[in-house]
Amino acid sequence: MTIKDLPAALRPREKLLAQGAAALGDTELLALLLRTGLKGTGVLQLAQQMLDTFGGISGLLNASATDLKRVKGLGPAKRAELAAVLELARRSMARQLREQPVFDTPGRVKDYLRLRLAAHPHEVFAVLFLDAQHQLLQMDEMFRGTLTQTSVYPREVVKRALELNAAAVVLAHNHPSGAAEPSRADEFLTQTLKSALALVDVRVLDHLVVGHADVVSFAERGLL
Repeated sequence: MTIKDLPAALRPREKLLAQGAAALGDTELLALLLRTGLKGTGVLQLAQQMLDTFGGISGLLNASATDLKRVKGLGPAKRAELAAVLELARRSMARQLREQPVFDTPGRVKDYLRLRLAAHPHEVFAVLFLDAQHQLLQMDEMFRGTLTQTSVYPREVVKRALELNAAAVVLAHNHPSGAAEPSRADEFLTQTLKSALALVDVRVLDHLVVGHADVVSFAERGLL
């Protein structure tokens, strides 16, 4: 079924104008950005296929312009528009985190990290560097690894914290398997980094493990 076949009240554009953007599902919102489908594939079907390919809206928000080339029939103009919109969304969330203490909105931090890390096919270890008021200075994806493990070098984390004059950090990494449950190795690494950073008076406030659908906090579990 194409959009033209739908009753006017159910068409994404008309529905958005009448009820607001929050009333639309992910497929409908993406279809509005795409505007047109491909030969033999309606725009709603194309939008759903893209969400399936990238593992939902979180995966799509983490997609690069190169990743979008995997979508058959998606031309350079549409890829550029989508990449621009996705980057605006990521920058908006990062800016919100910089404007207030990180732990005033812990849910937003988890959402941001899920968007940044959950869709990676390999492990990524990231560090959120914070000032004395616990506002975000910068987030760096510092180390990348294989499907199951990443080598993390405490010296590099300490060096970067000193460069940014950070007072505290939040550690984060993803589990490509999808399960957010921390491992014994994660616990050992957290304590190693905590000890190393304490030598330069930088606190580790939390370590967040990002799965496909959940984010587990070491602080909430009492593991710090």
